[in-house]
Amino acid sequence: MPGHQPAEPRLAATASRSSRHWARLLPLALGLALVFWACQRPLQPGPRDPVHRLPREDASALVVLQGTLVADPQRHPDGSCQALLQTPGGRTELRLSACRKLQEGWRLRASGELRRPPAAPHPLLAGPAERLARQGCWTRLRVDSLEVLARPATPIADLRRRIADQFLTGAGPERGGLLAALVLGSAVVPLPQTLREAFRASGLSHALAASGFHLTVLLGAVLVVARPFGRLMRLGLAAAAILLFLVLAGPQPSVVRAVLMGGLALGAREAGLRGRPLGLLTLSAAAMLLLRPDWSQDVGFQLSVAATAGLVVSADPLEAALRPPLEALPLAPAAWRPKLTELLAPALAVPLAASLWTLPLQLLHFGVVPLWAVPANVVATPLLTPLTLGAMAVAVVGLVAPPLATLALPPLAWLAQALLSIAHGAAALPMAQWHSGRVPLALVVLFSLGLLGWALPPSRRRRGGALLLLLLTCALHLHHLRADALVLVGDGPRALLLARHQGRGALLSTQADASSCRHGQRLAQGLGIPRLDWLVLLDAVSPADPACWQRLAGVVVGETEGPPPLAAGRQLESPGLGARGLTADSQALDLTIGRAHWLVLPNRQAFWSWREQTLPAPANAWLGFAPGAAERRLLTQRGVRRVWLSGAPRPGAEPLAQGWQATGARGHLSGPA
Repeated sequence: MPGHQPAEPRLAATASRSSRHWARLLPLALGLALVFWACQRPLQPGPRDPVHRLPREDASALVVLQGTLVADPQRHPDGSCQALLQTPGGRTELRLSACRKLQEGWRLRASGELRRPPAAPHPLLAGPAERLARQGCWTRLRVDSLEVLARPATPIADLRRRIADQFLTGAGPERGGLLAALVLGSAVVPLPQTLREAFRASGLSHALAASGFHLTVLLGAVLVVARPFGRLMRLGLAAAAILLFLVLAGPQPSVVRAVLMGGLALGAREAGLRGRPLGLLTLSAAAMLLLRPDWSQDVGFQLSVAATAGLVVSADPLEAALRPPLEALPLAPAAWRPKLTELLAPALAVPLAASLWTLPLQLLHFGVVPLWAVPANVVATPLLTPLTLGAMAVAVVGLVAPPLATLALPPLAWLAQALLSIAHGAAALPMAQWHSGRVPLALVVLFSLGLLGWALPPSRRRRGGALLLLLLTCALHLHHLRADALVLVGDGPRALLLARHQGRGALLSTQADASSCRHGQRLAQGLGIPRLDWLVLLDAVSPADPACWQRLAGVVVGETEGPPPLAAGRQLESPGLGARGLTADSQALDLTIGRAHWLVLPNRQAFWSWREQTLPAPANAWLGFAPGAAERRLLTQRGVRRVWLSGAPRPGAEPLAQGWQATGARGHLSGPA
């Protein structure tokens, strides 16, 4: 028939397109395999690391260490501080009760008690051991005496301090901190916590982290200025810009990735070769992980690689897919729609591609997804380029002519305030964040495979399977979130008992200090609970930060000098969750989770008061103390079959009976209610 295309050529063309697309994705698949291989390699200390001076894992030792400070100390509100010391064999973290004036690069001799940092009591809680392991550090030294051996010149660190101080002094902690972060990165600049949280909730965190975007802006400006010059001059200026970016931001994994990709792309461009971004990304990531496998576990590096892969693979297809619906929308008069589409399609496609490709990592590491990230980025992007260029220019001018930088800072601070308003405004919108809860690794892998199915060549069958996989993953995770469960975290004298029912939660805490509140926040966030229904503070000391607890739950009941917070006859209730006082003179409670009941005995006084009761006991109990043999027998006689203990059993006590479990000194228990 006229106009009819034979089936064989059509199939051949489809197969050719499919093979080309697979060829583009092959480097990505190899890169993902390399990252997975690196992630499986456990981080281990070197043969001369200070950790080998400890006689055993749970022991301490009095030692004297010499080394160089890796960075300026981090100060705490109570006057203490911590700093990373590089010794000839490895690293250790110094803990000083009274912080002294110390600077990066100084050589020190420190003596004190060396021990391993404590591990997190629960996977959802960040522990010192996990944090330090990512920095290649395995020990902490509680410093008793400290001697400065040498104060060598540190021009790079001094340069960073001078730039940061210039912005912070001239524009204040928020606006100045933002401008300094655009030049140096948030890892180098002290930023207010409220600013970090606003940028995280609005999906603009990438603006604060030194990354490929900042290097692209800098390189683009340098190449425009160097266009009239010859190739060698252009290469020299561009190489100097890349080196300056690396020096100022420091050798962070995401920065090194951006520098390697930028250098390779620049070399290919000036040599007249066609650079393949996906190949450059894979080559850069592979080189980094072969030299430093521990970088694979850096969240910033993972997000950087995923976002870049998303831009390379999916930005153009998304832009093409967005054009028809944008042209059909009555956003403007018909004559203006093509121009408006030219502006909006790429502006939407870039943040959408980056968000989709980083979504699995956000689910895995944070359990919170910013829902307004794409529109916030569309509005903020026009400000980011002039702000980044302006901040870099003011930083350079401030080094040679500080008065000129002072004159240029006010208009730049006004632009910074506009970006801050966008971040704070987006973070304050309804449903700014979806609390998905931390998703298990197996489900993240399934979810990633489903998303990847949309990046492969068009195929109804494949995309249908990908959609089913995505729906299955979401259904499994939602079922997990809505299941009735109980989590007990034991951290020394601190205990947290979090009950979950149908996606909502309630909390009991034995202490009301700030650390307990932060732990409660992280537990709730990791379990996908935006705000607890209620919480009970079983601490005779009033909370140091009541606002923290009030942000965590709708109803907060605390200990007072009078009767217990929930004495006999008083109760807290929300659908499916409840706590009822059992005695008039103790903290004994009956905790309800759906149809399950738990006996809550935080201390021995609560146990003694409860044993006088004649009411039948539930089958489950939590004890905040180590019971003796007689107390164990009484619980068994009363019909309590499952018992959770905070801490470890008494030394020399009989082994725990079947159904009895203990958290240990630092640990957790979790299971169905």
